This record gives sequence, C-alpha cells and structure tokens, in this order.
Amino acid sequence: MRILVLDTIHGGAELAAALRGAGHQVDEVDVYRGKAGIPVEEALVRTYDLVTAPVHLDPDHPLLRRHGPCVSHHEMVKWVLRGRLPRPFIEITGARGKTTTAHALASLLPGPGILHTSTGTYRYPEGVRLWKRSITPASLIPAAQEARRIGGWLVAEESLGVTGAGDVAVLTSPDDYPVAAGKKHAIEEKCRQLSKARAVVLPPGIALTGKTVAADEIVSFDGQVCRYAWGGTAGTFANPLCTLEGYRTPLSLAAAAACVLGIDPSPLAGFAALPGRMATRREGDLLVVDNANSGTNTATTIEAARYARELAGNGALTLVIGEEARAICEGFSPEDIERTVSAVEPTATVYVGEGHAAATLDEGLSLARSITPAGAIVLAVKTWR
Repeated sequence: MRILVLDTIHGGAELAAALRGAGHQVDEVDVYRGKAGIPVEEALVRTYDLVTAPVHLDPDHPLLRRHGPCVSHHEMVKWVLRGRLPRPFIEITGARGKTTTAHALASLLPGPGILHTSTGTYRYPEGVRLWKRSITPASLIPAAQEARRIGGWLVAEESLGVTGAGDVAVLTSPDDYPVAAGKKHAIEEKCRQLSKARAVVLPPGIALTGKTVAADEIVSFDGQVCRYAWGGTAGTFANPLCTLEGYRTPLSLAAAAACVLGIDPSPLAGFAALPGRMATRREGDLLVVDNANSGTNTATTIEAARYARELAGNGALTLVIGEEARAICEGFSPEDIERTVSAVEPTATVYVGEGHAAATLDEGLSLARSITPAGAIVLAVKTWR
C-alpha cells in the first residue's frame, strides 16, 4: 500500500519506519515544523491508499482536506501490531493518573512483562529501565515487541486514547481539554477509541456504552482500607496512600482492572508513592512533597499542599509551580496557575517556565531552598519525568 503518515514529531517517524519494514511505500510529512519527510506541497499532489494522522492534528489541515478521511495513529498502531500482541495487554489513557495506575497494575502482574510509561519503559520483574521515550501511540510498537520477545505481559500508558487492541483498557480521568486546533475535545476522542476496546474500566464521573465497568462498582474505600469484589476475586488491603485523592483513584482503577483480569490486588498494600507523585522526603528542617509530573494540575497541587501541611505543620510553605514542558498536550495555563496559587495561599511562590526566573523544575527547587530554611516545599511543575 501507499501510505501517508502525518506528524513526524509525535511518533509519526517511528510509525512510518514500522510500515516501511512491513513492505509498504510510505511518505511522511512534518506537519508542525516542516523539517522532516517530504514537503506539504509534494504530498498534496501525490495519491495514497491510506492516510494516518494523530488525533490532535487540525482536521482542516490541507493534507487532510485533500486526502482524508484518515485513520488515527492509534488505529494504525493496532493494524501494525495485529497478530503480534503480548498477553495480557492493558492500555491506560486519561488526562491524569495514568502513570500511577500503570505502575500499580504492573506491580500486581505475575511473571515477566514490560511497563511502558512516561517515566520510562521497564522490564519486570527486575524493574530495569530499558529506555525513556514518549507515550505516543507509535511508542507502543517497540514496547510490544519487547514484551513478545520475553514472553510477557504489557502495561502501556498512552496519550490521547488507546489502540483498542488490549485485553483491558483503562480511562483514568474524565477531564477534558481542547485538541486539534480547538476543534475537538480530548475526552470525546478518548471515548471514541475506548468504545472499540474489549473491556474498559472507568473512573467516577463518566459512563460509556459497551463492555465497561466502573471502578467504584468493584472497589470502595474506608480511610486507608480498600475493599474489592468482582467475580471470584474479593478481599481488602490497607495503604496510607488510599487517603490521598491522587492515589485513591489510580489504586481503585488498578485494583478494578486486576479483578477484571482475575488477579488479586491485595499486594497493593505495599505500593509506595512514585517520584513526582506525592513522594515525600526530608532535607533537614525541610519537607519536600514532590508532585511535579505530566499530570500536575490545580486539584493535585491543592492536595499536595494539604498533605504537606498535614505532615509538616502550618509553618512556611513554598510552592514551586509552572509548566516546564510545553510539549505536554494538556497544559497548565497561566490562569489555572494563578487560581491554584490563590487556593493554596503559600508563604512564597516560585514560578517555573518561560519568562520566569526559574526555567526548569531543578532551578525552581534550588530557588525555593534558598528562600525556605524550614517548613515545606511543594513541587507542582507540569513536566515529563
């Protein structure tokens, strides 16, 4: 087939390479920078059997008007991997909570496997990081190939939807934001793709038709205690992280997905906070609550500040806040940042990002340490880690 792949910088180059490896004739276009592949003008005058584009591309792009309709990168990856998928394969998407849910679920799966997240791609049970790439749909291809090679499972975090090829798909949050030049809604695109999955586990606040189950139909909480019951799997576990909203929902989703797979989630009693996701550490008279990750938003920052005050008392609290990585689809807008600062009411604020004294998370933390001899520092910078 003659295939046109749009957007080389969000996984398109990897997808094009995989399609060439399968024997197809492939053109690729860097629709955002115009630096790789062939020019738009050249692609406009050629003919193609199939066109694939990311869900976040403007539907009015000239190449889509000329060659559309197209299939998404997610759908194209499913096509590339057909017949060569690891089992079980769990796909996880959502505006926040993806990484925590993925790590929690991977901690429950027996035998060898691959965990693919924004923090890196890991081989289990050793926990060795193999590489660190994006979570675009195309990044699933090498992760799935490695999982097949070792004869193991795959738990994969994916941006803006799922391929639908997995045994279970998990949506971690109903949060919405505009994509595709503001012409589409992220949650609608995710739900459209989830509707094609074999089984779907949903968070509170959203309903879908099809083979879906809400996590709160399986899981409930009483303080630190989580209760679960589904099919022949039932029991409880206790974990202090269950008292934090930022962990309660991911733990409930992981527990529910495990039950759907017929796996007992009780080992989540030993699950520990992840770096950048409410992990705490002491630095002399300072408590640092690290909530800097790709899903950082107003709600998680307010929760992190509450948690810091609960652990450190009501002394000085410095908030390090901003957006380090502009490439993250669901951003942290200046308006949301100011609303967050107003809600937290920190003693001092260090802003991170373009135009501020601190350009990076590390620079922000360094500046916060210099002005906070004792008390707490909350890191709330939206960044890939």
